[in-house]
Amino acid sequence: MDSSDSQPAASVKGLSMEQDGFILADVSSPGAAGQEGTLSFTISDAGGKPVTDFETSHDKKLHLIVVRTDGTQFRHVHPTMDAHGVWSLPWKWNAAGSYRVYADIVPAATGQNITLTRTVQAAGEFTPAAPAPVSATDTVDGYTVDLTGTLSASEHAMLKVTVSRDGKPVTTLQPYLGSYGHLVALREGDLAYLHVHPEGAEPLPGVVSGPDVEFMTEAPTPGRYLLYLDFQVDGQVHTAEFVLNATGTTAAQPAAPGKSAVPAESADPGGSAGHSGH
Repeated sequence: MDSSDSQPAASVKGLSMEQDGFILADVSSPGAAGQEGTLSFTISDAGGKPVTDFETSHDKKLHLIVVRTDGTQFRHVHPTMDAHGVWSLPWKWNAAGSYRVYADIVPAATGQNITLTRTVQAAGEFTPAAPAPVSATDTVDGYTVDLTGTLSASEHAMLKVTVSRDGKPVTTLQPYLGSYGHLVALREGDLAYLHVHPEGAEPLPGVVSGPDVEFMTEAPTPGRYLLYLDFQVDGQVHTAEFVLNATGTTAAQPAAPGKSAVPAESADPGGSAGHSGH
């Protein structure tokens, strides 16, 4: 990706409701926080006809990412599609605010991964969260997740997450969405959606691993990024959250074979650190 500040929006994913002739139509959802209801939408072509043919990517036809615009209330879910191309799932907004909804798909007509987004409002009293500090460690549901590596706008770079519990490495990570972990990265400020790719062969069903999972990253620009890692243990999915600063100023270039890994560094508020998409 081009990493200059003047790059066109089309070169960064997750900033538009339209890409390559596909459109994320109006999103219907409960109007206020706390109300039970349904979240639904369609993906249409340029002529307004619902699109129903999608390729499977990371075990699903569509990945839906929902996050409040202050970076909180993250959810990664998988609605189902009916015969008319309407995607839906039961829904309740846990907190009021303005939300970004991302549909991560691979239309069969093109075979190319695209990310479409819209903004949805949930009424109610709303106090935005203060910006989270830079952090490469999170504790969730008794698990400690450490992130090492570098997030860079100058080159492809590797990030590694390590999962432990009570000071001991967790070696029972289960396959989840075609990997032992799934990482989404959003650029703070405009919430551009980054594609983050798990390294290694796709795990076999029922085969566990851990404590490490590696991801190849490419940040479009320097700046702060919000990262969300989903991992599964004993059939339960947990989400760890991180905040990293991406360094560098030049466009990312393909890494030479065998040269993609970078030395691990600790995250610090001054700059370097060290993973939807997909």
